Amino acid sequence: MQLNLRNPLVFFDLETTGINIVKDRIVEISFVKVHPNGKEESKTRRINPGMPIPPESTAIHGITDEDVKDCPTFKEIAKSLAAQIEGCDLAGFNSNRFDIPMLVEEFLRAGVDLDLNKRKFVDVQTIFHKMEQRTLSAAYKFYCNKTLENAHTAEADTYATYEILQAQLDRYPELQNDVNHLSQFSSFNNNVDFAGRMIYNEDGKEVINFGKYKGQLVDDVLKNDPGYYSWIMNGDFPLNTKKMFTEIKLRGFNSK
Repeated sequence: MQLNLRNPLVFFDLETTGINIVKDRIVEISFVKVHPNGKEESKTRRINPGMPIPPESTAIHGITDEDVKDCPTFKEIAKSLAAQIEGCDLAGFNSNRFDIPMLVEEFLRAGVDLDLNKRKFVDVQTIFHKMEQRTLSAAYKFYCNKTLENAHTAEADTYATYEILQAQLDRYPELQNDVNHLSQFSSFNNNVDFAGRMIYNEDGKEVINFGKYKGQLVDDVLKNDPGYYSWIMNGDFPLNTKKMFTEIKLRGFNSK
């Protein structure tokens, strides 16, 4: 089924040095940009992470230090990449929990504040797990009746994700061929920050989503525990999380 799009939809996948959003870095990004008229553009880029790639990560995606030693850093491609996805919605496999937070973190480290507040995010893994409870390779076999060759390469995973979403729309009539619907359906939480450290409650107010203050309003925590903000700012948290805490804190000052 051809996707019904208002904006271009970028399917993307990252290969990284690890799964720590704060400490790890991207070593490869691949994307397929699908336009509302069905036109497709694709690109794959290797990236020098500026740090050694652990053997256990190489064992998964096959990318070594030697493979990326002459590649550009993320900072060197950040502005051009941001321009390529400007005005696009984003889709991936487990992208809401990992790929999007990691990508945003890399943009912030590079000094490019990519505004994704008005974008829609479609997580094909979430749709899959709500419908069938399996993995990417199993999803590809189940929905497309194909064996996923070269799994854990960004390009193969990206195209597989794109094909799976099309097949999901064919299989499930209750899924609307609409990115707004797919974005809402593939979201577990209404995140304030991309890492999900804060979420919106039913009243649209920000609440803490981890630790001793889990479930409490961010405004209340910042007011009642003045040291909490400093702990967040000095802690091992994603830059995007710190940025959103700062915006809420500043909003509190401006409302006085």
